[in-house]
Amino acid sequence: MGSLGSRVLRRKAGLPRGEAAAAGKGGKRKRGGAEGTGDSDSDGEAEREERLLHLRGRRKKLKSTSKYIYQTLFLNGENSDIKICALGEEWNLHKIYLCQSGYFSSMFSGSWKESSMNVIELEIPDQNIDVEALQVAFGSLYRDDVLINPSRVVALLAAACMLQLDGLIQQCGETMKETITAQTVCGYYNSAGTYGLDSVKKKCLEWLLNNLMTHQSVGLFKELSINLMKQLISSSNLFVLQVEMDVYTALKKWMFLQLVPSWNGSFKQVLTEADAWFAERRREFGGDVAFLESAQGSAFVPVFAHLRLQYIISDLASARIVERDALLPSEWLSSVYKQQWFAMLRAEQDNDIGPQEINKEELEGNSMRCGRKLAKDGDYCWRWTGFNFGLDLLVTYTNRYIIFKRNTLNQPCSGSVSLQPRRSIAFRLRLASFDCSGKMICSRTTGYQILTLEKDQEQIVMNLDSRLLTFPLYICCNFLYTSPEKRADSEAQLDHLEC
Repeated sequence: MGSLGSRVLRRKAGLPRGEAAAAGKGGKRKRGGAEGTGDSDSDGEAEREERLLHLRGRRKKLKSTSKYIYQTLFLNGENSDIKICALGEEWNLHKIYLCQSGYFSSMFSGSWKESSMNVIELEIPDQNIDVEALQVAFGSLYRDDVLINPSRVVALLAAACMLQLDGLIQQCGETMKETITAQTVCGYYNSAGTYGLDSVKKKCLEWLLNNLMTHQSVGLFKELSINLMKQLISSSNLFVLQVEMDVYTALKKWMFLQLVPSWNGSFKQVLTEADAWFAERRREFGGDVAFLESAQGSAFVPVFAHLRLQYIISDLASARIVERDALLPSEWLSSVYKQQWFAMLRAEQDNDIGPQEINKEELEGNSMRCGRKLAKDGDYCWRWTGFNFGLDLLVTYTNRYIIFKRNTLNQPCSGSVSLQPRRSIAFRLRLASFDCSGKMICSRTTGYQILTLEKDQEQIVMNLDSRLLTFPLYICCNFLYTSPEKRADSEAQLDHLEC
């Protein structure tokens, strides 16, 4: 201690480190008359410090308080003052910890008979709750964190809601939002509605709107309820690939799987099986009754009513399939034929150059929904089948730009085009990329806009930044090419004709 004490005293006196060391050595020589004594003491001190550090390193790390409490009080049940019985199992627990639960806090603090009982029998009215879920829920009261298995999250959420464990409910919700896939989305959506997790329900709906047309499977289509499918089909945010006719085809497969849930073939076979099954129903009806007018089909009317048929019957091959299937009431089709006939006449013979202002309600309810998947970076140019009525619109992706072009004379087209000097369309363009589970990586939108084009004019509508260059890239558009007031005029004329 002498050498260490001398060094400390000299540092307190303000001596520089080097001078203090020299003074220490000189003092030692005068007192002891032998050189090297100070060096020997320093070496001994270094050895003692090294041994001390070594011993510290060998000390065992104490178990954390949380782990100790969980092991000793919850798992071992030491010093338990109450026994909880449920689903044939028993837990030796502690009131002071159970009071973190709103359920038990009310039970123990009021005038309930259970407040003075040492053994409590819990009634479990929710079939989603099992012993494993209760074990995790009770255990969460004794520890700082809980590891939630996504395959068990619904059962745990049910238990957490029954016991009024707000923190655990929130953690279950976050787990659900992070693990939405084609296999979990419907179960999560239904559970979120049952247990009041609106944010989870919204997230599931967004996933389905983005992925319904690209993650189709037998299992998913069997799980999608009529009310949920109605929400999806009616939305302008549905990511449609390629055109509205593909939405009709998806609905036909979905309706077949709803009606024949025992069918378990591959998804590639569903359309063939569905066509054969509905053909058999047509033979039974004798061809006079559409399937949606039958007792079996009437439940699906609210879903099919949200198809945007005006963009299906504008293509000859699609119109023939819809007529052959005889799923839709003939009145639905005849009214759309009339509406589209007047719209085409107006584009050819009237001064209708298209929408002049943004009508969001009209766009969301009546715009054409179409999309495209770009598998890798490169140059692309395409039309969406069925976009006509005097305007042939070419869409190009090149050098990170999305370009719209009004084609009149430069390129061949499948139908007649308007030669009016200017034509307008209302549109919204959305781009997005997704990971393998369907979770959105990034997205971008133009919002609703009006675009006016002269003959063969092209216009850049979006410039992609590097963050969006994650492929495959999905492009979805909403188009409206007739103005709302003109549509209203058309409907008035239809009413007059029917009278």
